[in-house]
Amino acid sequence: MPDAAQALSLVQEEVVACRRCPRLRAWCARIAATRRRAYRDWDYWAKPVPSFGDPRAGVLIIGLAPGAHGSNRTGRMFTGDRAGDFLYRVLDATGFASQPLSRSRDDGLELSGAYITAAVRCAPPANRPQPSEIRNCRRYLEREIDRLAGVRVVVALGRLAFDVYLSILRDRGLVARRSAFPFGHNRLHATGPGLPLLISSYHPSQQNTSTGRLTEKMLREVFLRARQGSGLQ
Repeated sequence: MPDAAQALSLVQEEVVACRRCPRLRAWCARIAATRRRAYRDWDYWAKPVPSFGDPRAGVLIIGLAPGAHGSNRTGRMFTGDRAGDFLYRVLDATGFASQPLSRSRDDGLELSGAYITAAVRCAPPANRPQPSEIRNCRRYLEREIDRLAGVRVVVALGRLAFDVYLSILRDRGLVARRSAFPFGHNRLHATGPGLPLLISSYHPSQQNTSTGRLTEKMLREVFLRARQGSGLQ
C-alpha cells in the first residue's frame, strides 16, 4: 500500500513540525535541557513524536502520550521507558513486533499487522494533557484513522485514549453516546456496522504494572483477542 504509506508519512511530518500547544512544547524542551542523570549523554528528541507501524495494519493501538524520558527522549512511540518495555514484550509474544526490546528509533524494531499512535504527541507535565491540547492533537489521529483502511480492531490503552477515539466516532455521527461504551480491561465493544471492533485496556504505565493491576498475561490476552478479531493468523 504505497499510497497509504506515503499519506501516513506526510501526516507524521506535520506532527513533528506541530507547534499548536506552547505549554507542551516548552515542557518537552525543559525536560531535554535538564535530562536525567542516566540519560545525560542523550540528545533528546524533544519534538512531537510521530506514530509508526504497518500501513496495512489490521490493529490500531492508541496510547496516551509520550513519556518525558521515554518517547520524548528517543523519538519513537513507547520507546525508552518501562511502559514501552512492557508493551513490546507483549507485542513480540503475540506476533506484532519483530523484537521484544525497544531502545531507540534506530534499533531495527518493526511492527507487522499493527500501527501505534497516541491521543497526544507531546509529553505532558504529570502525564495530564489539557482538554485544548487533546483537541489540537485529535486531528492527526483522525487523519491516521482515515488512511489506515485495513484496521479491523482498535486497542485503546487507557481511558483517555478510549474516550478520544469514541469522541471521534461520536462527532462523526457514527455512535450516539460515549456513555454507551463503559471502559474496562479487555472489554470488547462493537461500535457499529462496518466499524472496527474496539478493545479497551488498562495502560501499561509503571503505576499499573508495578502494582499488578496489569500483568503481561492480561495484556497478552488483549492482543491475542485483537489478532483474532483482525483476522490475522
